[in-house]
Amino acid sequence: MIQTIQTNNTEVMPGFETDIFKTTDDSKLEITFIKHACLLINFNNHIIYTDPVSTFADFKSLPKADLILITHEHHDHLDPIAIAEIEQPTTIIISNESSYNIIKKGSWIKNGDSTSPYPWIEINAVPAYNTTPDRQIYHPKNRDNGYILNLGGNRIYISGDTEDIPEMQEIKNIDIAFLSTNQPYTMTVEQLIHAIKMISPQIVYPYHFSDTDFAPLINDKALNQEYDIRLRKLP
Repeated sequence: MIQTIQTNNTEVMPGFETDIFKTTDDSKLEITFIKHACLLINFNNHIIYTDPVSTFADFKSLPKADLILITHEHHDHLDPIAIAEIEQPTTIIISNESSYNIIKKGSWIKNGDSTSPYPWIEINAVPAYNTTPDRQIYHPKNRDNGYILNLGGNRIYISGDTEDIPEMQEIKNIDIAFLSTNQPYTMTVEQLIHAIKMISPQIVYPYHFSDTDFAPLINDKALNQEYDIRLRKLP
C-alpha cells in the first residue's frame, strides 16, 4: 500500500499541484499535475513525463527527463517540441508504434509487452481504445497504449485514451490510477465509475478532462467511501 505524505503542494513545482507519497520500499514519489494527460513523476529524483505537450507548460524551465512515455500520436499527447525541451542525451523515450513512426526516436512497445529501461522501474503496456461504435475512429483497438508503472513496490496505472474496456478487469493491485474522462473521446463519468469498480485502485485521479461534469462521481457517497478519489487541476 502506498502512503500519502502531502497533497496539493504548490511549492515542489510552482504553478502546479503536487501530491507526495512514500512507496512500499520507503522511497519518495512526487506526482505533479501539469495539464490534460501530462504528468511529471519524480521517483527518487528520477524524472518521468507522460504525454508532454508544449502548450501545457514552459517545459524549458522544468526538470529534464530520464524517461518520457507517449500513449499515442494525437497532437494533445505527442509533441516533438515538448520532447525536445525536456530531452537530454540519456533520456529514454517509450511509445506505441504509431508514435515512434512519427518521432523516429526511442523505442516502441505494444499491448502486452513489458520493459525495464532502468533498474528502478518496470513498465507494462496495456490496451487503450474506444468501444462505443461511433467513437472507435478516435482510438481503435490494438493501436494505443496505457501503461502500468512499477515503482518502489507500487503500481501506477496510466490509462491513456480509452473507454471502460473489458481488459480493465485484468488490471489488479493498482495503488494509483489515472483514468481518462473526456467524452466523446474517452470515458463518460458513468464509464469512469464502472472502470473504478473493475480496477479497484487505492487512489483514483480522473485525468484528461475538459468541462466534464463530475457531479455523478462526487455525489456517489458509497464509491467515495470505498475509494480515495481526487480531482486535480488538469483541464
